[in-house]
Amino acid sequence: MSKVWFVTGSSRGLGRNFVEAALSRGDRVAATARNTAGFDDLVAAYGDAVLPLEMDVTDKAAVFESVKRAAEHFGRLDVVVNNAGYAQVGAIEELTEQQLRDQMETNVFGAVWVVQAALPYLREQGAGHIIQLSSAAGLIAMPLGGAYHASKWALEGLNEALAGEVAEFGVKVTIIEPGGFATRSGKNPDPLNNGFMAEPDPAYDGLRRRLGAMAGKQPAGDPAAAAQALLKLVDSDNPPLRVLFGQGFYPMIQKAYADRLKTWTDWQDISKEAHGNLGQTA
Repeated sequence: MSKVWFVTGSSRGLGRNFVEAALSRGDRVAATARNTAGFDDLVAAYGDAVLPLEMDVTDKAAVFESVKRAAEHFGRLDVVVNNAGYAQVGAIEELTEQQLRDQMETNVFGAVWVVQAALPYLREQGAGHIIQLSSAAGLIAMPLGGAYHASKWALEGLNEALAGEVAEFGVKVTIIEPGGFATRSGKNPDPLNNGFMAEPDPAYDGLRRRLGAMAGKQPAGDPAAAAQALLKLVDSDNPPLRVLFGQGFYPMIQKAYADRLKTWTDWQDISKEAHGNLGQTA
């Protein structure tokens, strides 16, 4: 049976590929973006199977209205894909308050508004699948990405909690953690040159040069292949809570988690000392 999708940030990149993959197999899609002109070709090709919706995820009222329109138009919602987001680049000391707030408004609050708007429909149906696009940056952190990492780490915890809250309603949650994908004119993305840059402080110029020399060296994934992988996830009877998309960051993530476990083990004496001997349970 065909599925009904609601996809944010679907005018380009992975989101666009997700929409195209769903439509090409006969599913129906509410495709949202801040500008819907880019969906004209999809409307011409798929007609009423695609519902373009102009929406900014930071506008809570618009999000709720768009989800309502999609549910009423198609009669149900099966797959809700929180894909909209961007990466703010800059050292923590360089970030302005507004840049940090804007990052969280889009990446975190925008995702929350979509979930809150969609859940009443999914609960009533007793079924549905929420897909949250996180990132390898939600599992490990690197210099100059503090704002972006903060948003993606927040989404990891938020959606893990969400999964436990909605399981009894028949609603599934999957957090997708992509590595680098060739979504900018077919090129391997360079996170240090993405248009969202803090005003540089010369104190960090050396760090920027060192990271810049390494940027784009990870093998870029194919967005079309990612879209096909997503179809398998949403068709699974028992989808994972978390799944990496791409292989480039897997060794780094393995090492990061092994290092954390080793550090906690190595410092167990301090952990016990910090607990004290009050004889009380938390």
